[in-house]
Amino acid sequence: MSVKIMADSACDLPFHFYEENGVILFPLKVQIDGTEYEDLKTIQPKQVYDAIRAGNLPKTSQASPAGFKEVFTELAKNNQEGIYIAFSSELSGTYQTAVMIAEQVKEEYPDLNLTIIDSKCASLGQGLLVMEAARMANENFSKEYILKDIHFRSQHMEHLFSVDDLDHLAKGGRVSKASAFVGGLLNIKPLLNVEDGKLVPIEKLRGKKKLHRRIVELMKERGDGLENQIVGISNADDEETATEMKDMIIQELNPKDVVITSIGAAVGSHTGPGTLAIFFLNKQPS
Repeated sequence: MSVKIMADSACDLPFHFYEENGVILFPLKVQIDGTEYEDLKTIQPKQVYDAIRAGNLPKTSQASPAGFKEVFTELAKNNQEGIYIAFSSELSGTYQTAVMIAEQVKEEYPDLNLTIIDSKCASLGQGLLVMEAARMANENFSKEYILKDIHFRSQHMEHLFSVDDLDHLAKGGRVSKASAFVGGLLNIKPLLNVEDGKLVPIEKLRGKKKLHRRIVELMKERGDGLENQIVGISNADDEETATEMKDMIIQELNPKDVVITSIGAAVGSHTGPGTLAIFFLNKQPS
């Protein structure tokens, strides 16, 4: 019996991925105008971006503790091995809640064989880990092998991204208010990355073209063997820009593949519409 892979919706993979690959989904929650939704299940990203544009700022909360308990208990009852790849603990309490629930389940089922990974990643950076773990599980790799590979990838996953308005991230406490410089009037594009699970602004660039060129430059500087990698691009209701970026990356770097997904309701509630994010490894697994 293969290892059961689990992920939360912050990894920004489409709903059909979970069904097609046998991955268990823990949806994060999004609240708009007093109504609570389950990311990917009962709300789609476009609804969130439309709400933000209309001035209704969504609130988010972590995945359901009851959902964790049900899945972890079932795993224990079936005597099955499991790996849950969680959203960065620096950006959400979901990882800590899952660990707490797993400890509760272990009181009744001491043999629970579950490893919860703090991915230190977000959006499709986390998603690329989940994709690789699902592939290995479906090819019957051992749990130990999958864990070793995913730990390595989580430590070497680069996140380069730009948001249209840093205020969204500042309001949610995802970056410091001092970092939330207002650049819209000057067409200033902030470029951020993730360091040890935290969002860190690194540069300000004027205009979309300069931003895209700089992303490709940084990919050349930081990427390792990009021709053998799957590069991830996620976008917040701006597939046209994501496709432009994909074409540029293919032309300049010729990666093995480029995957584009939408930034989901949970992550998108904090980044806002117009966000573009690129993910790749700065070191290849041996």
